[in-house]
Amino acid sequence: MRKIMIGITMLILVIGSFLFWWSTSASIKDLALPKAPFEKQISDVRPEILHQENKWTTNFTHDGAILKEADTYYVFSTDYMVGSPPKPGIQIRKSKDLIHWQFAGRVFDQVTEEAFDWTGGNTFWAPAITKIAGKFYLYYSVSKVGSRTSYIGLATAAHIDGPWEDKGVVVASKDGDGKTVNAIDPHVLQDEHGKWWMTYGSYFGGIFLTEIDPKDGKLMKESYEGMLLAKRKDMTMGIEGPEILYNAKTGYYYLMVSYGWLEDTYNVRIGRSKSIKGPYVDSRGRDLRDTSDESFDTGVKIIGGYQFRGDDGFVGTGHAAFLKDGKDTFIIHQARPNEDIYWSQLQVRKVYWTKDGWPVVSPERYAGESEIKIKDAHMVGEWDILTFPRFDDGQQKSEKVTLKKNGKLLNEKGSWRLKNHMLTLRVGQETYDMQMGAAWDWENWKSTIIMTGMSKDGTTIWAKRL
Repeated sequence: MRKIMIGITMLILVIGSFLFWWSTSASIKDLALPKAPFEKQISDVRPEILHQENKWTTNFTHDGAILKEADTYYVFSTDYMVGSPPKPGIQIRKSKDLIHWQFAGRVFDQVTEEAFDWTGGNTFWAPAITKIAGKFYLYYSVSKVGSRTSYIGLATAAHIDGPWEDKGVVVASKDGDGKTVNAIDPHVLQDEHGKWWMTYGSYFGGIFLTEIDPKDGKLMKESYEGMLLAKRKDMTMGIEGPEILYNAKTGYYYLMVSYGWLEDTYNVRIGRSKSIKGPYVDSRGRDLRDTSDESFDTGVKIIGGYQFRGDDGFVGTGHAAFLKDGKDTFIIHQARPNEDIYWSQLQVRKVYWTKDGWPVVSPERYAGESEIKIKDAHMVGEWDILTFPRFDDGQQKSEKVTLKKNGKLLNEKGSWRLKNHMLTLRVGQETYDMQMGAAWDWENWKSTIIMTGMSKDGTTIWAKRL
């Protein structure tokens, strides 16, 4: 009998030890993580495809605008390539899943006569695509480099694949016209009340908003440049590429712009407002129209140059666009591989929302990931963590941080706590509100889990499980 009791006791201890191990340790492989997006990892720089447009996929995408029609995603983008002058015409790419992209040609063969006569420019920049009353409206920019001599035109089509009919000028700008806006980088959207608006502009004067007549897609007030939404101190501080997203759940309009220089310090900033007309402020209440010496420190930086371990990383991460797709929101943007910054790539990232209603994005490019339920045990282990300080727009490099079972960090001052699929992470003096998700680790070519979030002072953070 005594031997039986000892045996039962040992069995209970073994089962108890197993249950304790099982409750505090778990493999992320047990989760529904995305599979490899391609059979093998593809280089970000591929000189062999330079003159083979059918193999460009995401290569040479610049200033992309995105729209979903039926089951297909369309990206229209600036005329761009490396090695020789690009063919004019506004590039088109298609995808069924936001992962596999097909280069599908161009909208036009050349810049319109009216746009050329005004600017002297022979390529298209920064298009915008939208749908109004069943018709497709494609706005495009033509500009004289380094000046306010710019032109936003419009083409329409009954089908998104064309044919496209040019409708001429929407707004044009030139030095001496008595205005301040630069007529480039349009984005057109409908507000919560059904009115249509165009936001546009650059660091020549700032970002403006003006109403659009949905009957013809042109300005409601032809001579009115609009309301100022965002501006920086001077020409040394770049701002461009505006887009606005309305989130009915939060009741805010989100103005997204790019700061910095497109070949290196380009980064994406966000401000929000209860009115489409602004004022747009960041998480600390800083107005995006600030032109003081502190104008470098406005806007929540949600994307910037980055380098995770195992890869050279990317710079020039900017000119972003929103995509609302059912319950999900995505951001697309361009990024230049540090290996060769002239090979601009299209990147797609899933948007997560903080408990305070701010959009933050996945640290990894989209690979078809779905929602998962993460437990404490999945968090324990090594993480690659990277922060985006508002005052430093250079490429940020990741650091390894180990999360322990006891809610502490190994060799670091800090703590972590997971509750209702949201994580509170304290590293040093900073505390971050983190959202959790699944992802494909493009740098190490394997599935993983991620977290993304923001501190109270507006510093964003990316992290992925190693």
